[in-house]
Amino acid sequence: MIDAKKSPIKLTFSGHETFHCRHLWLKKGYDFVKAGRRFSDEDAVVELGVGKNMVSGIYYWMKAFGIISKDGELTEFANYLLDDKGKDPYLEDEATLWLLHYQLVKLNIASTYNLIFNEFRREKIEFTKDNFISFIIRKGEELDFSPINKNTVSSDFDVLTKLYIRTDAHSKDKEDTFSGLLTELNLIQEEKRKVDKDTVTYYSIPSTDKIEIPEEVILFAILDKGEFDKSISLYTLEQEKDFVGSVFAINRTGLVNKIEAICTKSKFKKYSINFNDHAGIKELQFKIVPNKFDVLNNYYGS
Repeated sequence: MIDAKKSPIKLTFSGHETFHCRHLWLKKGYDFVKAGRRFSDEDAVVELGVGKNMVSGIYYWMKAFGIISKDGELTEFANYLLDDKGKDPYLEDEATLWLLHYQLVKLNIASTYNLIFNEFRREKIEFTKDNFISFIIRKGEELDFSPINKNTVSSDFDVLTKLYIRTDAHSKDKEDTFSGLLTELNLIQEEKRKVDKDTVTYYSIPSTDKIEIPEEVILFAILDKGEFDKSISLYTLEQEKDFVGSVFAINRTGLVNKIEAICTKSKFKKYSINFNDHAGIKELQFKIVPNKFDVLNNYYGS
């Protein structure tokens, strides 16, 4: 684990024990905690049915995705989705995966994800693993870190690619047991190229319209991020850290389309949301700021 000492911004790498989050881990961990169990229990290995290092990995991802708080308590977000009577306990709906991606980036418990979506992908349209490691080392110097371990960051990057990119091996796995939780989102692209005599893997996170993301997920993320009274600028939504444009890699056209749908579709009428151009500044305006979970109920059903 690497933490900033002097900077108020905390950056943390590792903790996953080199395991990316599997599809059923969050529900398994949720049920374990709800039953009053702790990951430090001696029989946690038996109860969870995984090895000791995987127990640590599940605990890490439970925190990283906001399923449990820093104090180890189940969150409102977790109960809403993962309870047996929750909206999507087995993560069968792609909208749920978008919500989990948002949580992972925004919470910054796993700093690689926050940095790569908020900053690094805007700096380099295409990048290699070495590019990312160099970026993290430079970031550490800017924040006056103690020296960063390259191997730790390298391992973190490998876990990220397994979480988001479906490999040929995963595609052949009929039960998809080992594929990363967020591969279906197709957020990170991978391409292998010949460079001189070597094969180099290039990655990219292109900003696109993201028509596949439900408007309710976008509105939930806007409301959850907060930091506004009853209006927020399009620029902020598109460009600022941890807002929807950055987190979801959605371009301006796609974002405007989502906002216009939020303002015009009948299911959102009760919220009295408007998209106005005031003195050349486009703003999303709320007469009444809705509850973020009420918004999700429009998608999952009340």
